[in-house]
Parts: sequence; C-alpha cells; structure tokens
Amino acid sequence: MLWGITLIILGILASPSLILSRRPDAAKVLGKITPWQGWIGIIFFFWGIWGIISSLLTIWAISIVPIWWFTLLIGSIMEMILGFILGYGLIAKFIFSRSEAAKEKGEAIIAKLAPIQGTLGIIGIIVGIWVIIASFLPY
Repeated sequence: MLWGITLIILGILASPSLILSRRPDAAKVLGKITPWQGWIGIIFFFWGIWGIISSLLTIWAISIVPIWWFTLLIGSIMEMILGFILGYGLIAKFIFSRSEAAKEKGEAIIAKLAPIQGTLGIIGIIVGIWVIIASFLPY
C-alpha cells in the first residue's frame, strides 16, 4: 500500500500544473517538496529499475499471481519514468556529465517525455490507486 501512495505522490509531483489548476491551495505543499524533487526522482528512478529487474527475475510468478506480477511490472516502469523526469537535472549532472553521447541520449529522452509529463503523472496516479486496490485482492 505504501508503494501505491508513493506512486500517487510521484504522479502529483510530475503533473503540478494539473493539480494546481484544481487545487490552488496545494501550491504551498508542492513548494515545500520542489527543492527535493530531484533527489526524490533519482531514488525512484533507481527503485523503478530495481523493480523491473525483480519482476523479470520472478517471471515464473506470472502463472501463480498474474495480476500482482503485472502490477509490479507496470508500477516499476512508471516509477522509473517518473523518477527520470523528476530527477533528470541531477541524473544529467552526476551520470550523463561523464559522456557526451550519454548526455545527448538523455536530452533526447527527456525531450520526448516532457510534452507528455502531465499525462504520465496522471497515469502514475492511476497506477498508484490500482496498486493500493490490488494490495487488498486475495491471491
């Protein structure tokens, strides 16, 4: 359930303009989190990569608990994507600064993701809600 809540928070951080248009009072809370957004993004980017690796290593579980396996995979992919978007500045500073080719690839990826950042944030919120619901399903 905590994982679902973190996905919802990532989705909110990735789509602040959509949230602020509906709840202007949320600017105060988002303003407090914004300075930490890059570090939050980096943590969840790597956590998402680890989740994808974990889901692939436990692919055998798809025959036993397919809903939870797909939830793990989709949730981890969303964590990785949203984490990359939120932490791109720090990722570029610490990782991509070592190689010009990596820097160019990172800029190309973020250029593709930036226009759909709000949509990805909403998808992250939906996946987070699903993770919470799926945690109550019997296996």
